[in-house]
Amino acid sequence: MSGPPYPLSPVAGSNGIGLFAIGISAVGDIPTFDVWKTVISQYANSPILTTLIGNLFSYLDQTVNIETFFDNVINIDTAIGHGLDVWGNILGVSRTLQVATGDNFGFAEALPGSDSFGQGAFYAGTPLTSNYQLTDAAYRVLLLAKAAANITDCSIPALNIILLSLFPHRGNCYVTDGGDMTMTYTFNFALSPVELAIVENSGVLPKPVGVSATVVIDF
Repeated sequence: MSGPPYPLSPVAGSNGIGLFAIGISAVGDIPTFDVWKTVISQYANSPILTTLIGNLFSYLDQTVNIETFFDNVINIDTAIGHGLDVWGNILGVSRTLQVATGDNFGFAEALPGSDSFGQGAFYAGTPLTSNYQLTDAAYRVLLLAKAAANITDCSIPALNIILLSLFPHRGNCYVTDGGDMTMTYTFNFALSPVELAIVENSGVLPKPVGVSATVVIDF
């Protein structure tokens, strides 16, 4: 006895997810539900019934809404606005950064975050900061970096990859191990106040437990 003329639909528990068979099912947009497959032949030629069915289906069809929700929220590569904020709650990264509004007077060893004679005020105990909302593009990069940081082994190569993803095509940036429970993030290019806040305050750049990290800008 021969098998069916069409492939059987996979069921939950097979090599797939729900009705999606890995390596078999097509990948792309959600297929539109064919309502006419539910209408038996004896009603197919009734103009009143087919019109009612067609109208009801157009009113209730959620294909576009589901695709929009997937693109704007579920898929981090295309998510926007509130969708990225949802990802931020999942990954523990805020869109709002505390950016320093000015540098204090200091010497070379206080860099970054200090100015020389005649350019900065004396440190008063609490640095002045302001809230800065990241754009969707910048926030997406930060979220992806945090996602990578959540699963990193904190090795030097892994941390370097995260740095390069945060600051692509900017120049050299790398991590060095001090060998005494210290580590240094070195940047051979200037960082804007927002970028410096990402490095120092966002919590994206990981470090092993018990290790102190410092930021050095050398260019």
